[in-house]
Amino acid sequence: MRDLPASAKLPAVQQLGVVHTGNDATRSRLGRGRKLYDLICRNGVVADGTGGPLFPADVAIARDRIAAVGKLDAAAARVIDASGMVIAPGFVDIHSHTDVGLLANPPAESKLTQGITTEVGGNCGTSPGPCLDESVREELRQLRADMEVSEDWTTLGEFLLILETHGIAVNYATYVGHSNVRSAVVGLADVAASPGQIEEMRELVDQAMREGAIGISSGLIYAPSCYGDTDELAALAEAARPCGGIYASHIRNEREGLLDAVAEAIEVGRRSGAAVQIAHHKACGRNNRGKVKDSLEMIGVARRQGVNVTVDQYPYIASATSLSAIIPRWAHDGGPQALLERLKSPDRRAEIAQWLRDASAPGGPVELAGGWPSVVVSSVKTEANKDFEGKHIGQVAELAGKEAVEALLDLLIEEELAVAMVHFTQCEEDVRTVLASSHSMFGTDASARARSGPLSKGKPHPRAYGTFPRILARYVREEGVLDLPTAIMKMTSIPAAKAGLDHRGRIAPGWFADIVVFDPESIEDRATYADPHQVSAGIAYVIVNGEVAAEAGEVTGTRSGRVLRGSGARALGAGSS
Repeated sequence: MRDLPASAKLPAVQQLGVVHTGNDATRSRLGRGRKLYDLICRNGVVADGTGGPLFPADVAIARDRIAAVGKLDAAAARVIDASGMVIAPGFVDIHSHTDVGLLANPPAESKLTQGITTEVGGNCGTSPGPCLDESVREELRQLRADMEVSEDWTTLGEFLLILETHGIAVNYATYVGHSNVRSAVVGLADVAASPGQIEEMRELVDQAMREGAIGISSGLIYAPSCYGDTDELAALAEAARPCGGIYASHIRNEREGLLDAVAEAIEVGRRSGAAVQIAHHKACGRNNRGKVKDSLEMIGVARRQGVNVTVDQYPYIASATSLSAIIPRWAHDGGPQALLERLKSPDRRAEIAQWLRDASAPGGPVELAGGWPSVVVSSVKTEANKDFEGKHIGQVAELAGKEAVEALLDLLIEEELAVAMVHFTQCEEDVRTVLASSHSMFGTDASARARSGPLSKGKPHPRAYGTFPRILARYVREEGVLDLPTAIMKMTSIPAAKAGLDHRGRIAPGWFADIVVFDPESIEDRATYADPHQVSAGIAYVIVNGEVAAEAGEVTGTRSGRVLRGSGARALGAGSS
């Protein structure tokens, strides 16, 4: 264990209150007169989430809490031998998109098996509720049908109650999406919100915060969130702030306009007083490489001026989103159906096609990102086009016998926009720069996937299965970009504190028993772009609220996860913590 000093000493034993005593038969079998815990992880080294040195210790659990840390002369109903392994807090995925997927796959298989015990959803401007606009309700109906989910809801609070009734294996917190509230009040058109409409949106944000949201998210490359200006965003973030709400943003531009977009996010935090979380921080296109150094410096200046702004990151050079995101903003005005109608109109389609040809010409944003070979189809809806999954647009065009832009537009029409892409736009040097920054933490930017069932479809970005093990294997063990204690801190206590998660993200008595036990020498991501449905190696146990939820790469079926509501709902006594 390279990170464990030879002189490391065991800390004094710390214990919490009354432990589970078990029945007489269990006490006799385990040793009468000794403290009896529900579970003990023995003989490991602890990375406690604070960034301090690793230390050898046992970790005992009583019910859903860590009860003791140290050299423990105690018995337990179950003992895990963690020899040669690290005992760390469960990883917090600060940027997740699982949301409705938790009803389709409660174990959140691809997340749980990489050590994630808490997901923060509702990112990039879209959340599970409120679903008030008819177009949003139609999207929800289609999503529920695709995922084979029977439950229905309208508000965010209703969705959270359904999750609790259904049972989930990971903890879940969520933002309320700017697109949700804007579509409900303003609609899907590219228009400015009136003062009265902004007030209505503020009321919806306040309602969602009281129902359990931890803040508001924006998705400023997606309609209709992209139609909101800085004044609108600041007003809505301000409405979330009294309940401790965060402003989380997929910023307006990650290319040539990166620095202006970061400045806007900082300005929203400055005006509203809300903490700011910038999503999946990166610079896209070869002409923008290195700009993250400037953006991170801007963030450092803002922090010194009192704006609580941080970023999250996934450790890959490809992004992933809907293929329709590559279509120009004006064509999205009015929502998905309006976009489809434009694609089917010969005149409007010709305008869109010309824009795409210009974008893929030398010096255009698509060309600068790598051209059509950098745009890979990761999933489609219909069987007729399944052969295109895993193929880049150039290959799709060749198979279809068409020019690239025409093939892309035809595919969007045939699939009714339900096409996902992986887009190779970044460079490794920038990944390392953001990863090493003191302002960064980590997130998958992915929904949970599974190796069977409705979430096993397509070729999703490998980050769904491999984000956290990839960091620990490649950027900690192999390249030394971060040391292990710092990496664990960025995966646990830092995102937990940012999201306002009570007593999560540390190994300490009294804190919730969300724990991952892994081998630092063999942990590794196995998911690839070509074969993404592969669970990671080296993670021995994942414990959620005191129960073993995954073991040796397989989920156990327990549903010990909880809905983690924000402080606004907790103040009203709603739900679990």
